[in-house]
Amino acid sequence: MVIDGGADPAHGAALTERVIDAVRRAPEASALRYQHVPWVVGPPRPMAADVLADMVFPSGRPLPPSLRRWLAFDVGLLERYDWFDPDGGFAPRPLDQLVDDELGTMWADCFTPLAERFGECFLLPGGSDSRRVLAVGDTDSEGEYPVLAIDVDDLPFVGLMYPGFDVYLADTAGLLRTEFPTYTALFDHAIYSSRMRQHAGHWFAGEAYAEFPF
Repeated sequence: MVIDGGADPAHGAALTERVIDAVRRAPEASALRYQHVPWVVGPPRPMAADVLADMVFPSGRPLPPSLRRWLAFDVGLLERYDWFDPDGGFAPRPLDQLVDDELGTMWADCFTPLAERFGECFLLPGGSDSRRVLAVGDTDSEGEYPVLAIDVDDLPFVGLMYPGFDVYLADTAGLLRTEFPTYTALFDHAIYSSRMRQHAGHWFAGEAYAEFPF
């Protein structure tokens, strides 16, 4: 089912469940349209229920409903993107460290002023000279944390691309009918605009993005 302005709104665990149904039908399919990043390599590996029940981020913040539902299905995709330490706990990075690891020290230095604000970040599949990052902090009304786009193609840029891991999954699975003429296009989406604007207030003083010099 493709979600658009005329569909019943879906968020959080319910939307993630739709993605999981799609992945079960084609687990070897790519999570990205332009890169081969399979959703699942081998059988899905759910996180043990007793472990998941107690999981929180290192800051003590709770897991968003979408991520909790996804981890009950599989941990493998996020393991491949270095979400966990050797003991199985979460291993977030501040934004400048993540940029350093992914794009190099020259660019990381540009993002240092944002490191305190974005101190608990996780890499997601997506981008070439850009990256997709889940940022843990203030949630929206669905209990979800935003997914940011990081770009250094022109001026270093960080902006709100998705209102949560739920909508990120739905888009990468092809369940969300939208266009991305800009990274922040979901600000005009019939269903998800409200959540995007909530995050803008929390993270960017009401703006959709920040651009260098930060």
